[in-house]
Amino acid sequence: MLEKARTFPCDVVVLDLEDAVAPMAKDQARAQVCAALKDYGNREVVVRINPLSSPYGAADLEAVRRARLDAILLPKVESAADLEAAKGDIALWAMIETPRAVLNLVEIAAGGAACLMLGTNDLLKSMRGPPLPDRRNLWGVLSQTVIAARAYGLGVIDGTYNDIRDTQGFAESCAQGRAFGFDGKTLIHPSQIEAANRLFAPSEAEIAQARRILEAFAHHPGHGAIALDGRMIEQLHAEEARRLLDLAQAIAERQA
Repeated sequence: MLEKARTFPCDVVVLDLEDAVAPMAKDQARAQVCAALKDYGNREVVVRINPLSSPYGAADLEAVRRARLDAILLPKVESAADLEAAKGDIALWAMIETPRAVLNLVEIAAGGAACLMLGTNDLLKSMRGPPLPDRRNLWGVLSQTVIAARAYGLGVIDGTYNDIRDTQGFAESCAQGRAFGFDGKTLIHPSQIEAANRLFAPSEAEIAQARRILEAFAHHPGHGAIALDGRMIEQLHAEEARRLLDLAQAIAERQA
């Protein structure tokens, strides 16, 4: 699996030392993952360590700090103090997967995290709620997580979709996550990569419309609001158009 991940067309590879590893294999997995932190091309490499409160967390943190990686993913972050205990010269990503974390989202977002990653499976378990197809029992959390991330200029990643065979349901979950404002989605199988890349990237229609918006403002310099196709557009629409085109350009360069 470590070898295959070097070939996947994904933006980030997360190597897991927590849930994916049995207790008796923690030391071996730590050594294998740290040895593998190379040759992942232009993908960001992130390691999810065990909680610092566990018997394995401190050793994980020390080991990955010595290795070459882009960020450390901290599980079950519930406060800024959890981030403070792991701070160093490597970016920290915070998993939001407990009710206490949701209550402390602003504190966590302001506490030095570079990215918030939503752990919906653990969160639903703690809430004692069932997984629903449209995730309506998580809508409030989805919005709060994105808002906290945007307020402090952080990245924000949506949680997993567990049914690998349900491609339609996965596509709908990606579209929903993007509509809430997430930057991307955590994936559990390589078969989900193509759909996630496509659905979180600007479509050709969106790119064309963004260009039309900027062209319209270019023809009306100094205007705060203009009409386009019978609809009023403002400078905020121009700002979003620029952001979308910048994202499309970055994706194209990454794929080149």
